[in-house]
Amino acid sequence: QVQLVESGGGLVQAGGSLRLSCAASGRTFSTYTMGWFRQAPGKEREFVAAISRSGGGTTYYADSVKGRFTISRDNAKNTVYLQMNSLNPEDTAVYYCAASSRPWSISISLFDSWGQGTQVTVSS
Repeated sequence: QVQLVESGGGLVQAGGSLRLSCAASGRTFSTYTMGWFRQAPGKEREFVAAISRSGGGTTYYADSVKGRFTISRDNAKNTVYLQMNSLNPEDTAVYYCAASSRPWSISISLFDSWGQGTQVTVSS
């Protein structure tokens, strides 16, 4: 497993932007499919975005964030990012970074390692 630590959350006004970072430990970061998930109060954790392992040539987004969020990775820095633009109050949640050892996955059950989460709050 890989150890994950998220950062970059905070309070932002509607229409604003934030960039989340997730730093991973270990030498095999590039071999993991990486994903971002979020959980709002009283709701189940949901998929946000995923990026394929190695060069990250494949990305996938939830419909609710498509066109507003961008996932990327820097294997040299063992870090995955989530650029969030045009934020709205419905994006308020704890955001989690996760790693999957599968070649490709967007299913929450297939992610093996999780970070502790970072709070994102969007005010109206």
